[in-house]
Amino acid sequence: METAREEILSKIRTGLNRKQDEPAPAVRLKPYAGTPELFLKRVHAVGGKISRAQRPIDVRSYIADALQGRSAVASNAPLLHELGITAMEGVKCGFRNYTELREACSKAGVGITCADYALADTGTLVMLSSREEARIVSLLPPAHIAVVAKNRILGGLDELLTKVPKPGDLTSSMVLITGPSRTGDIEQILVRGVHGPGEIHVIVL
Repeated sequence: METAREEILSKIRTGLNRKQDEPAPAVRLKPYAGTPELFLKRVHAVGGKISRAQRPIDVRSYIADALQGRSAVASNAPLLHELGITAMEGVKCGFRNYTELREACSKAGVGITCADYALADTGTLVMLSSREEARIVSLLPPAHIAVVAKNRILGGLDELLTKVPKPGDLTSSMVLITGPSRTGDIEQILVRGVHGPGEIHVIVL
């Protein structure tokens, strides 16, 4: 006797005109044309601040302007070291003790990270938690600056899941960030920064 699950799958196969043991056809994803431009457009549309940088000095100049004298905590991502961000005045990094990192993030005005991936169709940053990228850096300070390499920008969630089909095998958490944190109360009054940074900057390198 068929279970409810088998019955549902049987109906789906019939609707798709496929036999029970026939494998699903391979899905070919077409890359988005102008993906970085689309990504930045979407980030701007959801309230993020955007910048494109060609050289390390461009990234550091933007970050210096964005900090406006605020203190910052940077993740241990190798790219941030290569760009000279971790050596900037007012930027703390290199934490190996989680308690110290949490304390620093609770006092910092800005958290600086790299994004593992970015999704062009929604302007979303994809953060895979790791020793180099502790998620607290992108979530606890009231402002977040994310650097993402151009070649890490994907079309959308479907393309991400072809590259990272089992996130749990790679990381304890995968966080998707789309614009500044915002929430509405029962009176539908929009408030920013309740569940995360109320200010987000994205730099495409």
